[in-house]
Amino acid sequence: MSQKPPSDILDRRRFLGAAGLAGAGALLPIAAKAGEAAKPDPAITELQDWNRFLGDGVDKKPYGVPSKFEKDVIRRDVSWLTASPESSVNFTPLHALDGIITPSGLCFERHHGGVAEIDPAQHRLMINGLVDTPMVFTMDDIRRMPRVNKVYFLECAANSGMEWRGAQLNGCQFTHGMIHNVMYTGVTLKTLLDQAGLKPNAKWLMLEGADSAGMNRSLPVSKALDDVLIAFAMNGEALRPENGYPLRAVIPGWQGNLWVKWLRRIEAGDMPWQAREETSKYTDLMPDGRARKYTFVMDAKSVITNPSPQAPLKFKGRNVLSGVAWSGRGTVKRVDVTMDGGRNWREARIDGPVMDKSMVRFYVDFDWNGEELMLQSRAIDETGYVQPSKAELRKVRGVNSIYHNNGIQTWLVHPDGVTENVEIA
Repeated sequence: MSQKPPSDILDRRRFLGAAGLAGAGALLPIAAKAGEAAKPDPAITELQDWNRFLGDGVDKKPYGVPSKFEKDVIRRDVSWLTASPESSVNFTPLHALDGIITPSGLCFERHHGGVAEIDPAQHRLMINGLVDTPMVFTMDDIRRMPRVNKVYFLECAANSGMEWRGAQLNGCQFTHGMIHNVMYTGVTLKTLLDQAGLKPNAKWLMLEGADSAGMNRSLPVSKALDDVLIAFAMNGEALRPENGYPLRAVIPGWQGNLWVKWLRRIEAGDMPWQAREETSKYTDLMPDGRARKYTFVMDAKSVITNPSPQAPLKFKGRNVLSGVAWSGRGTVKRVDVTMDGGRNWREARIDGPVMDKSMVRFYVDFDWNGEELMLQSRAIDETGYVQPSKAELRKVRGVNSIYHNNGIQTWLVHPDGVTENVEIA
């Protein structure tokens, strides 16, 4: 505990506590049960330690951290998903967030060889292959180029992948938490490619990371020249190491595996590279045994974050339903919500900025009297695409895939407010 304040300050606080707060307490009693007299609420009638003693000074935490009372708002993993934590994933706590920007320290992680700790002074980005002039850029070179700031979602293609055969994990952090939405700062990939000069026969790029996995993916030149960024900052500060420091690719609206972190090389070629992560992995196994390749776009999707299994309903009466929606094909135009398993739908209120290939936040204010609820949301994007039910998705895709599950999620709210992951037959 911090040292006590000077006596004159303490005396004034005692005066305010005795005269002001006690008087307020007479007007603000704790709600009484039937037949009982109302009791004063000590949270307002009594001085708390934080009213009485000095707090930490400005030099205590040079880099700010969340309140100790928010200690449970953290990324979490599922230990049995992968063989080792170096090639694994943890999940964004969607149920504990609001708005559309994911705090940098809560953005989910997906690694194939652990986090690379790179000295930016020693980091280089090379562009070679089918270019007029092969080039090597330092971080200082890149920072002196024209900058852009864009807010985009990043979703792993395997987000919700455990749910293909039925309801599995009890919490939207685990069913939908392989996603985040942040502001990126960097330069357009087109700026870099223009300096190197793409040859006319260059149709694909190979992006390669500097991590121990040597992560690489093929990217069509048409996308690269459209809206791809090479980012060195997120949410106003340098990238975190787990998110690709000092340099990463940002491929708006496309699956996260393409967003190569710790980016060190871009090679131009006339065909895709058939890398491991686009042949044996990140392909969609169909019911007839064939696999779809290069299914880059993340289709419209949504999830109700509150109520949800990690954020049950606690109070009867007025409540706020909240969630997020996104689409890799553009903006989300509408989100519908049902509380009775799809019999009746209502349009949710989208609040906050609506941007291309970015999350939106939606709300429904409602009264709850303890009845059972069957909650679902569905997103509709600017192309007219409507998020499908899981049954509709399975009719086309079957249940053998891992990736691109954008089916409608169902939460069952019990009369006591406890909420669980279920499916409607």
